[in-house]
Amino acid sequence: MTASEWTTRLPWRIVILATLLVCAGCLAIARSDHLSDGSGLLVWRQIIWACVAGMGMLLITLPNYRILCRVSYALLGMTLVLLVTVYFFPAINGSHRWIRLGPLSFQPSELAKVAFVMALARWLMHHNNYRHLTGLLLPLAIALLPVVLILREPDLGTALVFLPVLFAMLFAAGARRRDLATIAMVGLLAIPLLWLQMTREQKSRVTAVLSPAAADSRPDADGYHLFRSKQTLTAGGMWGSWISGDSEAEPHLYLVPATATDSILCIIAERWGLWGIGLVFTLQGLLVAACLRVARFTNEPFGRLLAVGVATLIAVQVIINTAMLVGLLPITGLSLPLLSYGGSGLLAHCLALGLVLNVALRPGYEVAGESFRFSKTRRAA
Repeated sequence: MTASEWTTRLPWRIVILATLLVCAGCLAIARSDHLSDGSGLLVWRQIIWACVAGMGMLLITLPNYRILCRVSYALLGMTLVLLVTVYFFPAINGSHRWIRLGPLSFQPSELAKVAFVMALARWLMHHNNYRHLTGLLLPLAIALLPVVLILREPDLGTALVFLPVLFAMLFAAGARRRDLATIAMVGLLAIPLLWLQMTREQKSRVTAVLSPAAADSRPDADGYHLFRSKQTLTAGGMWGSWISGDSEAEPHLYLVPATATDSILCIIAERWGLWGIGLVFTLQGLLVAACLRVARFTNEPFGRLLAVGVATLIAVQVIINTAMLVGLLPITGLSLPLLSYGGSGLLAHCLALGLVLNVALRPGYEVAGESFRFSKTRRAA
């Protein structure tokens, strides 16, 4: 592919939307650093990671994505090894989530999400037994392997992402709704078993959602994060402190935990108000729609499922992160894609979007009505 063809075919709307979201995230991180009287290092680190992630997103479009398809199982296996390796490193804040290499730290669970989408897309493109209930067991096992390892870190938020992505990709591949509903019911019946495996802290976060603290009461340790996040979300009002001015009379509004990471949406609400949140959600929605558009116009099975998986990956994280900050779901420690501080998450999501760009550049194959197959004419070419 020549440079002119690459420039013409590339869906620049995805690049522009991702860039706008990363820029909004850097502004929010800078605001968070200012409110916490930080030195400003966080935003500069994020800008450096953004440059690296942007280069990675564009570079991954150069090799044909069908070559990347061949190594998808190996990538998943490598991430599973890394998810085990984290237990050999010291815990940070009580969790084994990071691998430290000198001054840098890496979170394998972020890469595991992308590797899982690639591996599942490859398996579904070559098999049609997922059209029966028993044939769904292997895709479910592919999802449960990283989920179990991530739950033991513990990282409930990231673990929650895998199953919705699995269901969306199975549905896009042609699995029967009845079979998917059956598995969903079995999952609901297994919730008591999940409750028994949860730590005391994780259980306390669930109970904090079911019995939130009153607005005029002092929150306890279990409900503190949720209580502060709600206060900060409403602090900006319609226009935010950027227009209305800082709420200096209420400094406690800025004490929400993890402002630069899991609670970055609270800072966006405080700084730019309701219109800022609406703009961020609009950009996220347009990004998901752009990925689904690539899937719609891609006839090759792996590429189509890959685009569906990445779109679902972003949408699910936005929904879960927002729901936990407003009290609809327990606080689980899940970041907001492209907005939250963190090099591992930013790099992983940009690489995932780069895979979608790669698919959009090479839509080339034909799909039969009932099951995936390669066109003879395309194969000959």
